[in-house]
Amino acid sequence: MPTFDASRMLSFDLETTSANPLEARIVTSALVRIDGREVTATEHLADPGVEIPEQAAAIHGISTEKARAEGRPHDEVLKETVDTIKQAWDDGFTLIVFNAPYDLTVLRALTGDFTVTGPVFDPLLIDRAMDRYRKGGKRNLGALSEHYGVQLENAHEATSDAMAAARIAWKQVNSVWPELAQKDLDELMEFQAVKHFEIQTDFRKYMESRGRDTSTINTAWPMIS
Repeated sequence: MPTFDASRMLSFDLETTSANPLEARIVTSALVRIDGREVTATEHLADPGVEIPEQAAAIHGISTEKARAEGRPHDEVLKETVDTIKQAWDDGFTLIVFNAPYDLTVLRALTGDFTVTGPVFDPLLIDRAMDRYRKGGKRNLGALSEHYGVQLENAHEATSDAMAAARIAWKQVNSVWPELAQKDLDELMEFQAVKHFEIQTDFRKYMESRGRDTSTINTAWPMIS
């Protein structure tokens, strides 16, 4: 089984209508294919077919009016996104997804049958797993871009986010934790799934000890089960 080759990645990011992946619809879908020195970035603007809440529009900057006027049909963008991901896996690429359980669950919820058929690398999860007790600071994409010294050109613009996630992944396996590049892809997938389960289980226990609601804490990776 091959190991993770950070020179062959498809980095994927969605901007959507909702923070809840089970009800979100796509607003923009970015796919950045990295094959050695060749980088191809594609971004699709979709008309989600529903009103884009002001809270979501404030984050990604796309209004209902803009999406309706300039966006492609939602199902067309969804299909093209899934087809591109599946083709990348067929071509031997690793899918890079920052906070994979959100974006991949959106695809599952929208299609009803999306499955993970190739390797996934989640830079957010890797950071949490490998440096779990780092003190202070957030772990959002902006904070991790600064931490790893990579450029984030325009936060919450899908292509910029996807490119930054790919740069973080490259740094993680080539500079910070090269031992990750020694794991074969099956081992790397299992490592991430186990670490996610451990982190979320500990978080659930913490919240329960304080009498907080834990119903939204998910232990499955790379998609919510």
